Amino acid sequence: MSESSSLADRFEAERPGLRAVAYRMLGSLAEAEDAVQEAWLRLSRTDVSDVRNLGAWLTTVVGRICLDMVRSRTSRREDPLPGRDGSVRLPDPVVTAPARVDPERGVLIADEVGIALMIVLQALSPDERLAFVLHDMFDVPFGNIAPVLGRTTVSTRQLASRARRRVQGATPAADTDNARKRDVVDAFLTASRGGGFEALLAVLHPDVVARSDGGTLVPTILRHGAGNVASQAIAFARFAANAHLVLVNGTPGAVSFAEDRRPLSVMSFTIHDSRITALDILTDPDRLTTLNLAN
Repeated sequence: MSESSSLADRFEAERPGLRAVAYRMLGSLAEAEDAVQEAWLRLSRTDVSDVRNLGAWLTTVVGRICLDMVRSRTSRREDPLPGRDGSVRLPDPVVTAPARVDPERGVLIADEVGIALMIVLQALSPDERLAFVLHDMFDVPFGNIAPVLGRTTVSTRQLASRARRRVQGATPAADTDNARKRDVVDAFLTASRGGGFEALLAVLHPDVVARSDGGTLVPTILRHGAGNVASQAIAFARFAANAHLVLVNGTPGAVSFAEDRRPLSVMSFTIHDSRITALDILTDPDRLTTLNLAN
């Protein structure tokens, strides 16, 4: 086996983990793939004969690439905080069949990285995001992260600590029993289809938040409170009419389709004590077509 072939095989073994780092940093599946491909190009041009831990080296390389991409977005004002000026930008969901999660896609959503957490990660500053993702999610030492950020180890540790407090304060608690959560999602869809306002109130937390990302052509929607969200669910009952239960980032959710089998939405639910505390809906037709959803 040639040296280049061996290096390619070693890189492919690391690819799922590198995609997971990039997805958490970028919230975009396509951009995550781009970041990983860029890492391969850098690896192919670099002498790594003295690198003892190729996986760790590649993780920091992907982190640096993603940091540059996030900083570029922010400088062009393309990475708005969720809810600022009424805007809602949801991360790409990882949608899988309920019965089975492909091992490679499973790496993407390990450690309970739901849509709600991904939204919070997007609200962090680029440096906070990198420090938190690499250290808290992938156990990269602060001493390895600091040079990527151009900071001291102490400063990098403080960044991660600040990010951790924001994540813990903003991420809603969630149930872990997927069977029970599936029942709640099914009850929500059934009530939405039938226009059951009271039935919807029964599965919605009083302070539930619903966010809908319709892309550039469709106005985004942000709703607070069970009454408002229930009314919205009834008004948009077409999304529940032909909805199928799926896993969205590893937790029960739903995908709805039009009669011509075009995907209409991906719905992600955060559920606590068997009541929905957050509902995140992607309806952007351009982004839905990239997810390869099948009816």
